[in-house]
Amino acid sequence: MSRTAVFPLRDYNLAATLNSGQAFRWREENGAWENIVAGRWVRLRVNDKTLHAQVAKPQKDWQWLTDYLQLEVNLKKILADFPEDDPHLAAAKKTCRGLRLLKQDPWETLAGFICSSNKQIVQIQQIIGELCDRYGEPAHAGWKTFPTAVRLAATTEADLRDCRMGYRAKYLHASASMIASNEVDLTAIATLDYLDAQTELKRLPGIGPKVADCILLFAYGFPEAFPIDTWVLKALRQLYFPRRRPTPRQLHTFIREHFAPYHGYAQQYLFHHVRTHDGLLSGNQKT
Repeated sequence: MSRTAVFPLRDYNLAATLNSGQAFRWREENGAWENIVAGRWVRLRVNDKTLHAQVAKPQKDWQWLTDYLQLEVNLKKILADFPEDDPHLAAAKKTCRGLRLLKQDPWETLAGFICSSNKQIVQIQQIIGELCDRYGEPAHAGWKTFPTAVRLAATTEADLRDCRMGYRAKYLHASASMIASNEVDLTAIATLDYLDAQTELKRLPGIGPKVADCILLFAYGFPEAFPIDTWVLKALRQLYFPRRRPTPRQLHTFIREHFAPYHGYAQQYLFHHVRTHDGLLSGNQKT
């Protein structure tokens, strides 16, 4: 058992992965990244082609971290299946090289994206930080765990509004209550097919198609999930339909056909590419 571990890295950009809008609690300082993963405080640092991980308590098994970071995924194969005749994704593959999808805790992902509605990433991070400071359990060095659904269900909407989440407090409290009472089983969602899983998530207050797809992609790893936020919608319209405005049905059909089979990876590369490079889209500001 050890408090440190070293993992070989191949085609892995840790900074891009942790700072690409998938997760909201990672903090970077002097080249090291800290967070609570699977209830454990962890510090990550990349040195040459290796990842160095440090935790507070000795670990016998590090699978929880390799699963979260998706270290064993064959990224080269996934990118090779991107459409060959797409210059926009080709550019994204170059600028976002090594970007991975994480596999996060479903409840934390769900709660985080309920709080994300109409908010910039920095604001979401502030809300989540306040939520954890108030209702999480002490972990290590001032860090607290993400509060459970049971814990948040025991609060009130007014309590959650004090975390600066505004109208989202109503949705988060109601969703926490449904999950705490097992009215919606987050574990069972992993056994469903994509459309059924999306339908089940949309039973929860504050979860529409976009938030459901974020949860399905970043927590459950459904490759079909393709979250469409304002960045992605503008990218699709301006880059792929520059001369005409597609109908929602046409856009949906295009996404299903053009970005198969790794819709979610294509979306994340496109999202991070246009968000971090000025001038690619008109009428956008960085978030």
